[in-house]
This record gives sequence, structure tokens and C-alpha cells, in this order.
Amino acid sequence: MMNVLGSATPPGDWFDQASLVTLIVRTIVGLTLAAHGYKKIFLGGKLAGTARWFESIGMKPNGKIHAYLASATELGCGIMMILGLLTPFAAAGYVGLMIVAAWVDHRPNGYWSNNGWEYVSVLGTFAAFIAGMGPGKHSLDWALGFDFAFAPLTGFAIAVGLGALAGIGLIVTCYRPPAPSNGDA
Repeated sequence: MMNVLGSATPPGDWFDQASLVTLIVRTIVGLTLAAHGYKKIFLGGKLAGTARWFESIGMKPNGKIHAYLASATELGCGIMMILGLLTPFAAAGYVGLMIVAAWVDHRPNGYWSNNGWEYVSVLGTFAAFIAGMGPGKHSLDWALGFDFAFAPLTGFAIAVGLGALAGIGLIVTCYRPPAPSNGDA
């Protein structure tokens, strides 16, 4: 195999390098998600404030359930992504969260900045990409011999399919946007 500079690179060496890059991206993407979960649990308004916010945007049956579920999913899937543990399933949780965030919170603002949905779409895409590429050698999936995590189409299908099913399912069953106030109509 020839690299861009024209020198030969053995295939094993390429996988080692790709695994290092994947570890770095997995860590950044995982830390981003885990930090959001941590913030909801331990900082700011904590779970009570997060619950009030979920209720204010129309998440049913109550905001407390969604505060716990979102926080636990963010923290858990973020840590799993960092560790490279059950990576396609961690990515599925990530994708599901980003679908819900895009639809429920960011969609009214359009795609671009000012709280638009471009940020969550990029994060969800990164998670699906990592699932499709596999977590690399520097992962618990590799250490534990979880071969399914390294099958590109399998990992990608789990992340996108299960993530979309969970995210859309939550929106359909639990999201009831508040009626516009007189000033919004």
C-alpha cells in the first residue's frame, strides 16, 4: 500500500495508525457527550432544573423521567464511546439523543448557528462514523474480542438503525410541544 508521500506502508502499520486516530476521535466525541450528562446531573440546575426544562419544551409524561434518561444515556454512552465498549450500541444511544435534540430543541432555529441543529447533526454523524469504522485496537471491544464491533456495515447499521428507532420512537411517544402563546401565533 502506498501512502500519500509515496512510501510503502504495511497494512498492519496502517491499522495501528488508524486505531490511534480512532481513539482520539472516540475520546473527543465521547467526552463531549459524557460532559453533557455530567452537567445535567451535577452542575447548574442539576436534574431538577433539567426536568423543568424538559417539561417546558413538552416532553411527557414528565420532565423528571426524561432528565434521568437523557443524563444517564449521555454519561453512559459517552463513557462507552471513550472506552470503545460495545461501540455500535454506544453510537446508537448517541445518534438517538442527537435526533431528539435536533427535532425537539434545535429544529425551530434552522440548520445554522444560533442554536441550530448543525451541531447535533455533526455529533450524531461522528458517532455513526465511528461505529462504521470500528473502535480500533485501542478499545475494550478489541480486547474482549467483540468482532461485530469491527464489521463496518453491522456497526453502522446498529448505530443508525437502533439510534433512529429510539430517537424517533421517543419523539412520537413523548413529545407534545406546548401550544404557542398569543405572542407567538
